[in-house]
Amino acid sequence: MCRTLAAFPTNCLERAKEFKTRLGVFLHKSELGSGTGSVGKFQWDSKHSKEGRNFSEDVLGWRESFDLLLSSKNGVAAFHAFLKTEFSEENLEFWLACEEFRKLRSATKLASRAHRIFEEFICSEAPKEVNIDHETRELTRTNLQTPTAMCFDVAQGKTRTLMEKDSYPRFLKSPAYRDLAAEAAAASASASPSEPSHT
Repeated sequence: MCRTLAAFPTNCLERAKEFKTRLGVFLHKSELGSGTGSVGKFQWDSKHSKEGRNFSEDVLGWRESFDLLLSSKNGVAAFHAFLKTEFSEENLEFWLACEEFRKLRSATKLASRAHRIFEEFICSEAPKEVNIDHETRELTRTNLQTPTAMCFDVAQGKTRTLMEKDSYPRFLKSPAYRDLAAEAAAASASASPSEPSHT
């Protein structure tokens, strides 16, 4: 049977609580694109709130690759909070809306959602207009004539590349992430020597 929280050293549990509080402030549980109906509120991943070691590994993994950041629910939430401070959250919100869009199976829902995403993020003067070139905008408009799960792929790819090359490096250099990563590294280091042997 797995170890319970009681088996963790007290200082390890205290650090995990500090992380949860610090990330909670960092994230401030922002609400995303309710207009697209795709994302809703970010919730703290309860698996990470119970085990400080998993949370530490998650936070430290964000700096290894943009893919690891995007595959982490807490990483996406932290990155979104950072983007809000730079007034550029529309790129991530569009990327997330496309990810949800790709999961739709109903042709009717696909068509209506495609038009909503286009109106919210792609068309000129959209409320959350993403920074894409004219050709990509027109290709996406053409794709909407017969919407498929892949009609936003080119625009989503360009937006992802922009975030990876521009926003992601600034996120990693931000004081909030650097402080969080330092605490995660310290927690990982203090948790490792106290591991009981399983022989």
